[in-house]
Amino acid sequence: MSAMSKKESDGCRKLLKLLSEDDILSLNDTVTNRLIPAESPREAIEAIIAYSQSAEELLKRKKVNREVIFKYLAAEKVPLPPNSEKHQLIKRTLELWTCDRENTVNVSSACCTEQKGDGLEQIAALGKQFCQWFFQLLNYQNPQALQQCSMKQDWGPQHFWSDARMLLLTHSQVRQKDEFHGAELVSRRLLALVSEERLLFYPNLQQTGLKCVATPHGLVLVAVAGTIHRENDCLGVFEQVFGLIRAPQEDNRWKIKTVHLNVKGQIDKGTLPAVTYNSKELLQLFT
Repeated sequence: MSAMSKKESDGCRKLLKLLSEDDILSLNDTVTNRLIPAESPREAIEAIIAYSQSAEELLKRKKVNREVIFKYLAAEKVPLPPNSEKHQLIKRTLELWTCDRENTVNVSSACCTEQKGDGLEQIAALGKQFCQWFFQLLNYQNPQALQQCSMKQDWGPQHFWSDARMLLLTHSQVRQKDEFHGAELVSRRLLALVSEERLLFYPNLQQTGLKCVATPHGLVLVAVAGTIHRENDCLGVFEQVFGLIRAPQEDNRWKIKTVHLNVKGQIDKGTLPAVTYNSKELLQLFT
């Protein structure tokens, strides 16, 4: 029987109502192995939810296609690029259904606490986990994002060192360079990108889009490339480098010391954005 939470069950009901009546009845036959006949779509939906092993299993069903999930997320005002693949939409839907402070682990604490072990694999895992946390949190500040999500209240200078600094490079008709100093100013400028300019940042967390380097002095550099969107339009690509340092007074959480954000206004179709810095160049950015 289903192990869904109430929030997952409610979400599945709303999503399944977007299917045609024939698809709902067909899905009921598949999920229940034709053992639970349904006389109406409403009965079928309840049986589908009851006999699905999990919300994820239900979302992966063929009848629950990419277009249905996309339409559901759009109705819930969850921002995402229109070319998202089904597995990405499933991931975002599950995040939506678990976006409740009482039912989920604090993402900031989970990804910014000390990582066990040493070596390149641990540094790479830290970088990927940090980027997943950071860009999800940043994108949730966009006015199009889910209004009720508790993560909208989690953004702020507390994630930055008090002397944090940020370099912002933008390329339009002319190249512009701006610098910001202090946790409050850096936090506000990043926030303005999504809350006022209504941008959305989607990182490429595959091998070519992520590079991580650790220094002997405890600084971890995380470089990531990705695409920038506004509503349904892809505006270009970005390359961002973070300098992270542990805060011993805060249970060894990783906090942002430096940010180097390069926003470019062009994108090569058919290719994923890639980090252009090598390890030596990353180190030179902050020395």
